[in-house]
Amino acid sequence: MKIQRLGLLASVAVVGSIALTACGSDNNNGSDAAAGGSSSSSSSDCPTGTLNAEGSSAQKNAIDEAISAFQDTCSGATVNYNPTGSGAGIKQFLAGQVDFAGSDSALKTTEKDGKVEADEAAKYCGSPAWNLPMVTGPIAVAYHVKGVDKLVLTPEVIANIFNGKVTTWNDASIAKINSGVTLPSEPIKVFFRSDESGTTENFTKYLNGAAPSAWTAEPAKSWTGKGEGKEKSAGVAGAVQSTEGGITYAEWSYAKDNKLGIAQIDNGAGPVELTGETVGKAVATAKSDGQGNDLRLKLDYATKEAGAYPINLVTYEIVCSKSKDPAKAKLVKSFLKSFASEQTQKSLEEIGYAPLPDEVRTKVDAAIDALS
Repeated sequence: MKIQRLGLLASVAVVGSIALTACGSDNNNGSDAAAGGSSSSSSSDCPTGTLNAEGSSAQKNAIDEAISAFQDTCSGATVNYNPTGSGAGIKQFLAGQVDFAGSDSALKTTEKDGKVEADEAAKYCGSPAWNLPMVTGPIAVAYHVKGVDKLVLTPEVIANIFNGKVTTWNDASIAKINSGVTLPSEPIKVFFRSDESGTTENFTKYLNGAAPSAWTAEPAKSWTGKGEGKEKSAGVAGAVQSTEGGITYAEWSYAKDNKLGIAQIDNGAGPVELTGETVGKAVATAKSDGQGNDLRLKLDYATKEAGAYPINLVTYEIVCSKSKDPAKAKLVKSFLKSFASEQTQKSLEEIGYAPLPDEVRTKVDAAIDALS
């Protein structure tokens, strides 16, 4: 089924200003939506068969949109996506259970639990695995507090809420940065992702990077703070919607879907509202952190760029650079080409995501062309 459009976001033109270094982190689209770049789709772009993928729940609405556009054009192809979370997606990919994985963090290149994800993926693939950025999804600090329509939070206050040190909405640290706002004395009820999640990892990267003295835990896919766990993005957003005094971190589209309050974030240069334009200013500070066609990005979570919304994530589609199955490789290339196309990316603006900047999309196109 096609997902419902939620209304046009604020301008995201500024997102296009991102510059990567050479070393390089239901929709009604027409038939052109399955084309790569701006070219038109043809029958030769439409191999038949079925793809199975798993991972990031943050990108669920975006990939549903992309699947709908692709299958409208390529009726002989089926793409199934299971939004089980980034950690589960990577595990299934490494086990050979899915054709590609969606993850809100790139494969790790450092050792954890005696293994290096990137090395494990290369071993499974028989070739390097590539991280292809496909979806830009800002993370909202989303809340449900009756009568509080505007809320400003700093990195330190956010950290202290989510580590359990600030427990009531009228705490002095919140009141100090929200002059003139009537804050209730009710308890703060924190909800976190109970599944391994790239959203969790990116949110804790932000806390650790922007408020290191308040959030000392290492960023990770598994939650180390306080609160009550719920599965997936839909779970935490739904819990806050039904809980007075609730707060969580969730990808922007889920906060919008559930009509939650979204905090303005003050990283040190004044409060910043979450909009397409403010996301663009932050993403413009990203650096290339991969080599060749491994297009991982490094976001600056501690940025003090004026007007930049700092809590963002990039969802990667993780693929084998050389597939063991030529038929699957052709289908993966066709779908990803459609997903990365200008038409499909532009459609994501309307459901709570920022499209890939042209500079990034061009590199993603080239990497997809190089898949074999």
